[in-house]
Amino acid sequence: MLDKKVVELLNQQVNKEFYSAYLYLDFSNYYYDQGLDGFGNWYKIQAQEERDHAMLFIEYLQKNGERVSLEAIDRPSAALTGAKAVLNEGLQHERYVTGLIHAIYDAAHSVKDFRTMQFLDWFVKEQGEEETNAENLVKRFELFGDDPKSLYMLDNELGSRTYSAPSLVL
Repeated sequence: MLDKKVVELLNQQVNKEFYSAYLYLDFSNYYYDQGLDGFGNWYKIQAQEERDHAMLFIEYLQKNGERVSLEAIDRPSAALTGAKAVLNEGLQHERYVTGLIHAIYDAAHSVKDFRTMQFLDWFVKEQGEEETNAENLVKRFELFGDDPKSLYMLDNELGSRTYSAPSLVL
């Protein structure tokens, strides 16, 4: 059995991951509306990843005999006021999620729940990659966003991104 506080945090993370999927779908829709289909594609794939992250947390709870508690998912409330602003919102959100993962890890560590810590190791690494990707998108937009030809090329590059499901063995 897992510690009660750790289970509570893992269940909360399920909701946060589904919220992240909603948020990134909102970002995706924004970019599609702006005619930046590559950016829309990039965030649509981000949404798929977040949904799969939620499913990994659910599967972990179930395999450990814990009840999964699904809660209402908040409507995204980020102000989508421009292409660069959306990218900055994405970066801030990834930093927020990193903090949530670290809080669960800290709770698991405090009760010597090494199994959960090992499970979370993948997410710690993943969040590092997600923050780097979000930072790079902001930097690249700052470099190229004002030049229509460069923005077109960046949009095309982001449009070529394909989805690949996470490979985490539970």
